Amino acid sequence: MLHVSLLGEQAIIDETGVRTRSPRTVALVAFLAVHAGVAQARQRIAGLFWPDSTEAQALTNLRRELHHLRQVLGRGPSLVVTSRDLCWRDTGACQVDVRVFGVEREAALAAAAAGDGGGVVEHAAKAVAQYKGELLPGSYDDWLLEARSELQRQCVDMCDLLCATLAQAGELNEAVDAARRRIRLEPLEEVGYRVLMELQADLGDRAGAVSTYHHCASVLERELGVVPDPATRQVFQRLMVQPEGPAGVGAPSAVGRPGLVEARLVGRSRELGRLEELWRTVTAGRPGFALVRGGAGVGKTRLVSEIAQAARRQGAVVASSQCFGSSGRLALAPVADWVRDPAVQSVAATLEEAWRAEVDRLVPAAGHGQRGSGTRAMVDAWQRHRFFEGLARALIAVDRPMLLVLDNLQWCDQETLDFVTFFLGLASRAPIMVAGTLRDDDLDEGRELVDWTVRMRATGLLTELSLSPLEKADTRCLAEAISGRPFTEDDVGLLQATTGGFPLYVVEAVRGSADPGGGPVWAGELASVLRGRLERASASAREVAGLAAAVKTDFTLDLLTEASDLDAGVVVEAVDELWRRRIVREFGDGYDFSHDLLRETAYAQISPPKRWLLHRRVAQSLELLHADDTDAVSARLAEQYARGGRPGRAVAYYRRAAEVAAGLFAHAEAIRLHGEALAIVRGLPEGRGRDGQELAILEAMAAPLNASYGYSSPELQGALERWVALAKSLGRDDSLLAGLVGLWASRFVQGRTVDGYETADRALSLVDPGSETGGPAHFTVGGSAMNLGRPAEALHHLNLAARFGSRVSLSIGSRPDVHGTAWAAHAHWLLGHDDEALAGCEGAITLARAVEHPYNLAVALAYGAVTHQMRHDLTELRKVVAELHELCDRYDFAYYREWGLVLDGWSRPDGTGVGLARQGIGNLRSQGAFARMPYWLSLLADLLARDGRPEAARATLDAALAAGHARDDLWWLPEVMRMRAAHDDGEPAVSRLRAAARMAASQGAVALLRRCERDLAEKGVRPEANDGRTLRERRGP
Repeated sequence: MLHVSLLGEQAIIDETGVRTRSPRTVALVAFLAVHAGVAQARQRIAGLFWPDSTEAQALTNLRRELHHLRQVLGRGPSLVVTSRDLCWRDTGACQVDVRVFGVEREAALAAAAAGDGGGVVEHAAKAVAQYKGELLPGSYDDWLLEARSELQRQCVDMCDLLCATLAQAGELNEAVDAARRRIRLEPLEEVGYRVLMELQADLGDRAGAVSTYHHCASVLERELGVVPDPATRQVFQRLMVQPEGPAGVGAPSAVGRPGLVEARLVGRSRELGRLEELWRTVTAGRPGFALVRGGAGVGKTRLVSEIAQAARRQGAVVASSQCFGSSGRLALAPVADWVRDPAVQSVAATLEEAWRAEVDRLVPAAGHGQRGSGTRAMVDAWQRHRFFEGLARALIAVDRPMLLVLDNLQWCDQETLDFVTFFLGLASRAPIMVAGTLRDDDLDEGRELVDWTVRMRATGLLTELSLSPLEKADTRCLAEAISGRPFTEDDVGLLQATTGGFPLYVVEAVRGSADPGGGPVWAGELASVLRGRLERASASAREVAGLAAAVKTDFTLDLLTEASDLDAGVVVEAVDELWRRRIVREFGDGYDFSHDLLRETAYAQISPPKRWLLHRRVAQSLELLHADDTDAVSARLAEQYARGGRPGRAVAYYRRAAEVAAGLFAHAEAIRLHGEALAIVRGLPEGRGRDGQELAILEAMAAPLNASYGYSSPELQGALERWVALAKSLGRDDSLLAGLVGLWASRFVQGRTVDGYETADRALSLVDPGSETGGPAHFTVGGSAMNLGRPAEALHHLNLAARFGSRVSLSIGSRPDVHGTAWAAHAHWLLGHDDEALAGCEGAITLARAVEHPYNLAVALAYGAVTHQMRHDLTELRKVVAELHELCDRYDFAYYREWGLVLDGWSRPDGTGVGLARQGIGNLRSQGAFARMPYWLSLLADLLARDGRPEAARATLDAALAAGHARDDLWWLPEVMRMRAAHDDGEPAVSRLRAAARMAASQGAVALLRRCERDLAEKGVRPEANDGRTLRERRGP
C-alpha cells in the first residue's frame, strides 16, 4: 500500500521506503486530495501551479509532473486521468493522510450529532492523530494557503470536540492531552489555555494550571505585546484563591506584570542586519553558524531571539536549547532538544529503520530505542559517525528553513560541538542555521571550545558577532520602554554611568525601581541591584528562589513542590510571584531564571549548611519524580548528591551517567563523569572497599580514554598502570588480565617493545593453556614477538589468538581472529611462506567483511596493505589502500589512516608520494605512536631515493636504524640495513649486507635473507659460511 504524507511533511512512501519527495509531485497529489471526488480541469491546475508560464508551457509542465506521478503511483485507481481533467478517488491501495483526516472528522461530527460519545472519541482521536503538522509545510502557493488554514481550523475544532467529550465522560487526563494539542495548534487563542487550566484544576493540579497561565501570558506578551484578556485572568484568579489553605495562602494573586512589558530590540541594528543577511544566505541553501559573543548581560540572547522570531514568522522551524553552568545535563542534551521539536519528530518517524534507531538512541520514541551499554558502545566507537549521521538526517529531513538556537555555548559539552561541526558539513546545501551565544568575560574558554572555534573558522561556515554595551541614547530607549515613562537627561546620564550600558543591568535596575519599595533606577552595582530585586520579594518567594537556584538548571513546579518543605500552595504562589517580578521566566515545560546572573545571586544568598540540605532534597525529589528512568537525570542526581554530602550515591550516579554518555559515544563526557567519581572515591578512607571502587571506575574509564586520546596517550597509560596495580593488590586475576592486555597495547604503540613483551608475558601467565579466554593474551605475546624479530614465535601465538578470538577483545577494540590472522600474514611472509601470507591477508579481510564491523575491516585492510607492500604487489596495494582511505575518512579512524597515507605514498610512481608519507609519519609521531617506525621510515627513504634525493634517503635510513635499536623494534631492521648498504660503496656496503643477512638469519626471516643474498650476488660476493648458519640451524637438516 502507498502512503501519501502531506501533513507535517511531504512524501509518498511504500513498504520499501520513500518513493518520492518531489515538491511539485507531492503538491499535485495534495491539490487533488483536497478536492477529492471533484474533477479538476487541467487548465486550472496548470494556471495555479505555473502562474508565470504561458498556458502552453504550463500544460507541458503539468504533463511532465503527471507522468512522474503515475510512475510513482503505479497502476492504482486512485488517480483518474482524462484528456481534460484529473480527479482523486479514495481507494484501499493508496492512503492519503489528508483524506483519512477528512473521513474521520466527518465520522466524528456524525457521531456527535447522534449523541454517540464513544464514536466521537474514537473518530476525533484518529483525525487528530493524522494531523501531524500543517499542510505541505514550507510551501506558500496561493491555492495552498486557504486549504492549509481550513485544515488547521478543522483540527482545532476536532480537539475542542474531543476535549469536551472526554471531559464530560470523566476522562480528564485524556482531555488534558487534547487541550494541549489545541494550544500547540493555536498558541495565540486564549480559550485553549482557559480550558486546560480548568481541567488541570479539576484534576487537582494547581501547579500545572498556574504554569499554563504563565505560558499563556508569556506567549501573548512575546508575540503580541498584550496581557491575557479578563476572562483568562479571572480563571487564574479563581485558581489562586484557596480559602481552606494554610496561613498566607488564599489571597488572589495579581495576574499582570504592570509597566514591565518586554521592550523592542534597541541599539542592535547593525548586528541584527548581519544576522538577517546571514539568514537570507542560509535560506538560499548555504548553511552557517552565527556566534554572538559578549559579556554577561550585554544582550546576546535577546539579539538571537529577535532573528528567531523573524524566522518563525517566515515559516521556518525554530528549535532552541540552552546550556547550563551546572554539569547536570546529559551529553548532547542540546541536540536532543532540537530533535524533540515536533517538526523534526514528524519526519524522523519516516526515516529508514536503521536511521530511526540512531535517533532513538538519543531520544527514544514510545516503545522504541534504549540506552545501550556503555562498554559495548565504546567497543563499537566507530558507530559514532553513524549515530551522528542518523541525528543529522532527522534534522535535514525537515526540508524547510531551520534555525537551531544554542544559548550559553561556553558551557556546551564537547560532543554537541563535535556534532554541530559534523552536521553542518553534512548539510552542505540545506537551509539550516545554528545561532549560538558565547559569554566571553571573566570566563576562560576551555581548550576544546577554542579548538572548535578554530576548526569552524576554517570551514568558512562561522560568522562571529561581538556585542558591546549600549550607547546612552539606546539606554534611554530601553529604560523608557521597560518602565513606560520618560526619563530626564540627568536620570539617563546617571543610569548610563551606573550600568555601563549593559542591557541586563538597565532592565533589572528599572524593574527594581518599579518594585514596591524599590529605589532609584541608578542605585548600586549590578550585584546589589539583583540582590535588591530578590530581597523585595516575599519570604516564601525568596526561599523558593534559593531552592530553584540549587537545582542549577531549569526546573519544574513539580520538582520545587516535592523538594520544598513549604506547602505546595505556598510554593505555587511563590513561583507565581517570582514570575510576575520577572525573576523567573517560563521555559519549556517548566521555568528558569531570567538570567544566569539572577540564579548566581539567589544561590549566593543561601548559607553553606542550607545549600547542603537543599541539594539533598533536590536529589531525593529527582529520584521520586523520575523513578521509572533515573538514567535521564543521572548526571543531575550525581551532582546534587555530591553537593549534598552523599558521596556513595554521588559515585553511583556519576558512574551510571558515564555509562549513559558512553552509550551515546560521548567520550569526553564519559571521561569527565568518571573523573568526578574518581575524585570522590580517592578522597575516601583507604581500604579494599575504596580500591575496589577505584578499580571499577578505571576499568570503565579506559575505553573512552582510548577513544578520545589513543593507545599511546599518557592519560590512558596512567589509568591502565593504576588499574593493573589495583587488580594485583586485590587478587582480581580476571581484571588483571584485561588491564595487562590494555597496558600492552599502550606500550606497544608507544614503541616500548621490550616493556610490551614483558607485559604480554605477564598476561599469558594468567590463563590456562588452551583456554578460550587466552585469545587476547596470545595476541599480545604474538604482536610483541613479531616486532622483536621472532616471526616463528609470533606466528604460533597469533594463530592461537585467531583460534580463540571469535569474540571482540574489549581493550584492543578488534576481534583477535581478524587482527591475529592479518598480523600472522606478516610472520608468514617473513618466514618465506608467501602463499600462506597472501591467504591470511585475504582471509582476514573476508572475515572482517562478514562480521560487518568497520573497525575490524580497517584493521584487516591496513595489515593487508602492509602484506601487499612487502610482496611488492602494487595493484593489490593500491586497491586496498583506496578502500582503507575511504573507511578511515568515513569513520575517523586516525591510527590506521596514517598507515594508509604512508603506503599510498610509497605506491605512487611520481614525486607526490613523499609528501603523503611524511604526513603519515608525522601524524603517527604526534600521536606518540612509534611502533613499526623503522618500517615506515624505510618506505619514506625508498621514495626519497626514487625522487633523486640520496642524501635525504641515507639520513632517513640512519634514523630508522637508530629508532629500531633504541626501541628494540627489530623485525624490519635487516631490510633497513640492506637498503642502507645501497648508499655505501665497496667493502662498507658488503659488510653492511652481510650484517643484515646475519640478522635476518638469526630472526628466521627467510624473505629478508633472500633479499640480502640477492644483493650480495649482484655485487659478485658469495655469502660467508656463517651468514645463514642460524637460519639453517632453525630449519634443521
